[in-house]
Amino acid sequence: MHQELCLLSHPFFKTLNIQMFRRAESDGTPVVVVEMGDREAAVPLRSLQREFCIDDASPDGRMLGLIAESLDFVPGLRLGEKLPSEVLSGDASWDPGDKHRRLAGNKLRMQLLAWIAPDRAATLTAETLTLALDDDASLRHVVQLAFDRAAEELGLPSSTDVLGLIATLGEDRAFIEALRDGLLRKVVMVATTLTELGRSQRIGTVRLEALRQASRLCDCAVQAISGRFEEIDAQTEEVMAALRNPASQRAFIRSNRDSLYRSQCAWGPILLAWGAAGPIASRALDEHGWRLITQTYQFLAPRYMAFKEWQSAFAGRSMRQGAQMDSAMTW
Repeated sequence: MHQELCLLSHPFFKTLNIQMFRRAESDGTPVVVVEMGDREAAVPLRSLQREFCIDDASPDGRMLGLIAESLDFVPGLRLGEKLPSEVLSGDASWDPGDKHRRLAGNKLRMQLLAWIAPDRAATLTAETLTLALDDDASLRHVVQLAFDRAAEELGLPSSTDVLGLIATLGEDRAFIEALRDGLLRKVVMVATTLTELGRSQRIGTVRLEALRQASRLCDCAVQAISGRFEEIDAQTEEVMAALRNPASQRAFIRSNRDSLYRSQCAWGPILLAWGAAGPIASRALDEHGWRLITQTYQFLAPRYMAFKEWQSAFAGRSMRQGAQMDSAMTW
């Protein structure tokens, strides 16, 4: 059983004034921040392990591994704090909204409905199913038949057991719907805004090229992130297969949930800044707007630019010995 609290027993740790564990701002390396007089130092956890010969299999080595893993889900961790549930039990440390729970459950019901009555399902969407069920007794009857048929196919005593499986599976899928809202749709919004800015702004060639580069990279990000959701949807669209194998379905969804949540955390400051900027595409860009575009490009480039292109761009700037392409697009 994993220890639930962030605790270390090596005598060396008792001599340090440890402030917190976090990821380095420069490259995301897990570090421990220690106070040294009136200054702070950030020491990589791996370097610390090597220096004091802390084996990965030792209690402290395992705890340092859990701390590093925890920093995928929390911005920082202090000694004595509880580790996030993702690394302890596999449960999420955050909750989806009620609307995401309803949507996920309705999508499963829609899949069951499509299984026995595809024509009826074709006239509905997951978003409209709840109202349709309230208003249409015949639809409620067909949905009940779908649950009864599913119980028979799965060898379960009654449709109530199918409802339980749907509720459990729906709870896991609700996290994916929340991430679709909180990550994918917001990144699409940024990409759309950058495209609109490229069409509407009357700016010099250098700034226009900088804007187009940011837009192109953001389009790459949308493609990559939407591809992840399409893969999840493809793997979970066969409702009967999912109900027959709930454990493997849960493991698949949770793995993708955690991966996408890590992406959402990384995108967080960028998405928050764009949300605060308001309808930026409808007005002339000021310096604040250009700084936001610069910040976005600097976030996107190391993540979505092809390696050779990234290497070339970096080398080109180094060769110029500090020459600036434009004040709005600097490294």
